Amino acid sequence: MNKFKNATAVITGAGSGIGRALAISLASRGCHLALSDVDIKTLEETRNLISHYAVKVSLSQLDVADKEAVFNYAQNVQTEFGSINLVINNAGVALSSGTFENTSLEEFEWLMSINFSGVLYGTKAFLPLLKQADWGHIVNISSLFGIIGVGGQSAYNASKFAVRGMTESLRQELDKTSPTVSCTSVHPGGVKTKIAANSRGGDKRPKKGDAFYMGEPEDFEKLAATTSESASEQILNAVIKNKRRLLIGKDAKLMDWVQRHFPNRYPSIFFGIVKLLSGKK
Repeated sequence: MNKFKNATAVITGAGSGIGRALAISLASRGCHLALSDVDIKTLEETRNLISHYAVKVSLSQLDVADKEAVFNYAQNVQTEFGSINLVINNAGVALSSGTFENTSLEEFEWLMSINFSGVLYGTKAFLPLLKQADWGHIVNISSLFGIIGVGGQSAYNASKFAVRGMTESLRQELDKTSPTVSCTSVHPGGVKTKIAANSRGGDKRPKKGDAFYMGEPEDFEKLAATTSESASEQILNAVIKNKRRLLIGKDAKLMDWVQRHFPNRYPSIFFGIVKLLSGKK
């Protein structure tokens, strides 16, 4: 049975990476799509890739950090499509500004406004609309860094831990109060996307030899073991199976295990693995 045929899915950050792969996979399954991204050009490229599928597609330039814009967007999607079944809060950014002390409050606020507030607004705006449909599901993209704390990533960690905590709490509430709507917290490890290459940081980016150096942005994609296409298929299977949490990639599964069994030692193990992999470039 194709759960997604004739359903409607909303995907933020659909102009590239996992968001684009999700759009392509859902379109191939006959799912109608409301796609958004802050970059309309990349969003149009996504639409061109799915234009041969017989599904309805709408594009919207959207800054998920803009609360009013997100709530207006939700109402517009409901009006245009009539019902909404799946919301994937995927839009996110990265920051490579080094230590907590080197990361300014403005940088914290910028990252949190997108990675957490954007997910919060999307969840709040669409949840009442999902309850009006036959079935509804929210997918919130956290990260491996929503499971482990990593030196040099305090702002990103804060945002992704917040997404995880909110989503896991919401899941418990929905399990008891809403038989037709559920949610999943997703934790990708290294996925071949442009998020690292597009990260902010500038001169404050950790350099080789620094304590928390994890390679150059261009190295991330080389080391990432999971493709966006594989990640998207795992996410959609998690929706079908109604999973509470999804770990994507062997790296995410390994570090989740390490964190649970060695809660005081996992940071040194993590950076040891990073150094080992970086040495193999």
